[in-house]
Amino acid sequence: MKIIKAEGNLSIKRSIDSGTEEQRKTVQEILREVKSQGDKALLDYTEKFDRVRLKELRVSAEEIDAAVEEVGSEMMEIIEEAAENISRFHGMQRRNSWFDTDENGTLLGQKITPLDSVGVYVPGGTAAYPSSVLMNVLPAKVAGVERIVMVTPPGDDGRIPSAVLAAAKTAGVTEIWKVGGAQAIGALAYGTESVEPVDKIVGPGNIYVALAKREVFGDVAIDMIAGPSEIVVLADETANADEIAADLLSQAEHDENASAVLVTDSGQLAEEVSKKVEEQLRDLPRKEIAGESIERFGAIYLVEDMEKGVEVVNDLAPEHLEIMTSDPMVTMAKIRHAGAMFLGRYSSEPVGDYFAGPNHVLPTNGTARFSSPLNVDDFTKKSSVISYSEKALQDNYSKIATLARLEGLEAHARAVESRFKK
Repeated sequence: MKIIKAEGNLSIKRSIDSGTEEQRKTVQEILREVKSQGDKALLDYTEKFDRVRLKELRVSAEEIDAAVEEVGSEMMEIIEEAAENISRFHGMQRRNSWFDTDENGTLLGQKITPLDSVGVYVPGGTAAYPSSVLMNVLPAKVAGVERIVMVTPPGDDGRIPSAVLAAAKTAGVTEIWKVGGAQAIGALAYGTESVEPVDKIVGPGNIYVALAKREVFGDVAIDMIAGPSEIVVLADETANADEIAADLLSQAEHDENASAVLVTDSGQLAEEVSKKVEEQLRDLPRKEIAGESIERFGAIYLVEDMEKGVEVVNDLAPEHLEIMTSDPMVTMAKIRHAGAMFLGRYSSEPVGDYFAGPNHVLPTNGTARFSSPLNVDDFTKKSSVISYSEKALQDNYSKIATLARLEGLEAHARAVESRFKK
């Protein structure tokens, strides 16, 4: 890994998720076809892109039960324990409606209501992502969403990976459709003969899924447009080079555009980590992908002290931040921008990806400066509640009318004055 002396503002933003003009036109055409042809478009595009002609789009209860059997009791226990951790963590995020009253009869408040329906996109095809199911479905469940729809592309055998269906069963999802890509986003946004539309779409996907989510935003809500995965490790001389290298590669193996960065004030640690990354790459099953990621977007930033290291991290605003310092809690208090923070050597990033409970759907590409991980609030909406008594309005209607006339809105003024006409 290249070692760079950190100077000035740094960034790991990668402008690679906006797509080409050809990709955008393809997505727009797919969405138009889904709107006009419904289920036929879903079947045709599944045959074209996933190389399988389906007879049924919906996953049957029998397929789900068979998947649970195939996964086996030991793996089901692990999935269930992870689901319990995720549900418990998100349960602590729940908010209650509140109301505040005044002795003059004013009542003001906020009513929290879960969304009616949510669509969850789960990447598929040759890979299986049961953790994606749990992380996107369970916060919606905890929020109280009644209808949760899952879409995921089938393999060329027409099946959904058993681990994905087993996770869906654990999370309580019963409506699952064998459809992926932009066509799945179109089905969730606009509906077809079989698929009823939803109010919000969440979940990661490839560039076509990301572009489709952008296109349908406004007709439905979306969670975020996630970029490639990224990790920053902030470490001092007390950290273990071998462990840091392993953690950097855990993100680099995601794809060639992933970013893995070490920020340290120790020149010795920087040299050791650089060597360990090269050593560990040699026998990594996905070494071509990880190697390309390290070459393009990997770096070790050498800073003069930990205070400068904290500044660098806040500039980067990373998706995942591991803090490997002598006192991680003290360091953590100084961090303002990070999607998820992992404190100490025993809190390796995959702990959060799969099991601990906090959500692994995180802001990327520097958006941790203003965005948060997927959470229960993403699946609720808030309504303001206003109730004035006769006395409260009588005390204030002339002020309200004055403000309305200041803006040139005479009808507004007359509306409040009409209550007190003699």
